[in-house]
Amino acid sequence: MKRKTVSVWVGGAAGDGIASVGESLAKIFARNGLHVYAYNSYQSVIRGGHVWWQMRAGSEKVYTQPETAHILIALNQDAIDQHALGVETGGAILFNSDRMQVRPEHLAHGAQSCGLPISKLAKLPIMQNTVATGAFMYLAELPLGSLEKALEERFGKKKPEVVQPNIDAARAGYEFAKQNWKQFGLGLGLSKTQRLVMIGNQAFGLGALAANCRVYTAYPMTPASSILHFLASNGPKNGCVVKQCEDEIASMAMAVGAGQTGARAMTGTSGGGFALMTEAVGLAGMLETPVVIVNVQRGGPSTGLPTKTEQGDLFQVLGASQGEYPRIILAPQTIEDVFYTTAEAFNLADRYQCPVLILSDLLLSEHTETVDPLDLNVKVDRGEIVSEWTSSEPYKRYLNTPSGVSPRVFPGTRNAQHVSASDEHDERGIVISDVFTDPPTRKMMMEKRMRKIDGARKELAKTYAPKLEGSPDAEVTLVGWGSTANLLRAMMRRLEEEGVRANIFLIKVIAPFLGDDVTAALSTCKRLVMIESNFTSQMARLLRMETGIHIKDRILKYDGEPFVPSEVYKEIKKILARAPAREAVAPR
Repeated sequence: MKRKTVSVWVGGAAGDGIASVGESLAKIFARNGLHVYAYNSYQSVIRGGHVWWQMRAGSEKVYTQPETAHILIALNQDAIDQHALGVETGGAILFNSDRMQVRPEHLAHGAQSCGLPISKLAKLPIMQNTVATGAFMYLAELPLGSLEKALEERFGKKKPEVVQPNIDAARAGYEFAKQNWKQFGLGLGLSKTQRLVMIGNQAFGLGALAANCRVYTAYPMTPASSILHFLASNGPKNGCVVKQCEDEIASMAMAVGAGQTGARAMTGTSGGGFALMTEAVGLAGMLETPVVIVNVQRGGPSTGLPTKTEQGDLFQVLGASQGEYPRIILAPQTIEDVFYTTAEAFNLADRYQCPVLILSDLLLSEHTETVDPLDLNVKVDRGEIVSEWTSSEPYKRYLNTPSGVSPRVFPGTRNAQHVSASDEHDERGIVISDVFTDPPTRKMMMEKRMRKIDGARKELAKTYAPKLEGSPDAEVTLVGWGSTANLLRAMMRRLEEEGVRANIFLIKVIAPFLGDDVTAALSTCKRLVMIESNFTSQMARLLRMETGIHIKDRILKYDGEPFVPSEVYKEIKKILARAPAREAVAPR
């Protein structure tokens, strides 16, 4: 019987090369026609602390990290002690037999003990991860050449004396396994189809570059830092200035300044850094300056859980800065969606001359997944740009228009001198509060800016209209947002395989909230279950505020780790076994 998927765990301490093994395996699987989903659970320390890479690969789409492993690659004793019992029956534990041991109690499920004498197989102990990967290649019936190519790419910029010993170590591990152990007969169905291997933060960077982002500013903050890493390497050669700032206040202010000059600009951070940015987010709202802001959520409050995932910043972003101003908030759901949403965010920012905020989280931004080829030729729309002011009337940067969107010029445009002030101002930008506040002008300008929301809502409803996905006559509808999308799809597939009709509903547009569309879809559902990663079910609260729909059945997680699919499935079954909770649905 051929296995549809294979699950691999790599465990050890920070500095042991866990990410190197995981990233190499992900590329190898992808280049042999398989789908991959991987998650790296790591700690907030540079050296030491337990790191646990969890990866599943298969010939069909893979939605979540594995709960058990067919093969555990243990790079220290702690990894054996913590994860050996999670190895499936007939699986294997690969380890350095020179300094680790697998005791009988570790093999409760009949897993094989596969010790590797690293001192005999590699020139340096540090290469134990490469030796183990080579042994894995044989057991999983994967071509060794794929690993050799991955190693050449990983170490290719270094001297040959670094590259070749790693290739030799991989071959030694492969040959040792071939001489001592039997292959598992996984039969994964390899093919020549090749897919991209990405993390979400790389998709943020790639989407920005495709959209002609010209300035990226950031202060490093986990788990948003890898956007900065990606753009530092790839931005300058694609016309993007990348600036590491002294703090998030400067980062946001620089992005607004760049947007004010006409450059497409983006900044990225996590919740703690976003807290510092919020005054300048309001500045962009008052100046009507396009700018894109990415908030990659992690556990809070304060510095909270720096390397763990959560969806706890929803209301923080909704309430960013004082006062009221138009802003667009989007929550992409998959890595592909991150790319296209980021590219479109720049168009929305330009068209509506306002900040566009994108909510991600550690799981979405840092998990590794195979994606189909992306269309880098995205549409670029700069909105109401005036290249030269030829009217005899003075240019009004903040002209009161029916749509609320005013003709925009870049600094230096002939005959278009104007003022851009953070205080309330009139149509020309002249401050109205220096001597005597002008209530009628304030009222006019406030209404002018807020009219943008009407146009944005109509456009977003066309582009991102929320729809039910799955059975039209479902017994249960799973509701979520952001990174829970893959989990919900996995749950829907499992429920349907067991004869339970199910569908899912994903909310992507957080502001302006598409209340009518959401109400129309959910009012037809028989039973709603909200699934999200926070304590107070923030999306359920927002949903009730905007539509009156009260979802009583909720599955919440807030310990920093992603949802465990089997646990979510059990909770859904418990909910279905109970009498239906009466949902309060607003009249349409």
